[in-house]
Amino acid sequence: MLYLASDHRGFKLKEKIKEYLDKNKIIFTDLGALKYDKDDDYPDFAKILALKILENKNNLGIALCGSGAGMSIALNRFKNIRAGLAFNPKMAEAQKQQDNINVLVIASDFTKESTAFLMVDKFLKTKFLKKQRYLRRIKKLS
Repeated sequence: MLYLASDHRGFKLKEKIKEYLDKNKIIFTDLGALKYDKDDDYPDFAKILALKILENKNNLGIALCGSGAGMSIALNRFKNIRAGLAFNPKMAEAQKQQDNINVLVIASDFTKESTAFLMVDKFLKTKFLKKQRYLRRIKKLS
């Protein structure tokens, strides 16, 4: 399952990504924020997302906040979460291939809508390469 989460700064772009996913018939669940609230906090949504991702090894997530740093920091505090902040499709692809990220983090303040859609595509379509060196590195994270 694909899960989405954002704080108030990522809310608008998350809503556009939801439209894009719907248009492309990609099933997802929005974990919030479900409405714009300028006083919400990214750690709350990061925790909800991380716990959902950890329910099943095939679950994936897309997280958005203003700079992407907050969501990345919060998500990567959870064991077995590998959240990668990408600024372009090639970064999203490389992180999925080499680091097997299970959460794509998008910096909504710095990412154009069209770029976000391309990153989402790369994240969802790219496969982990499972090369020995990549597996070894991921194992060391545990």
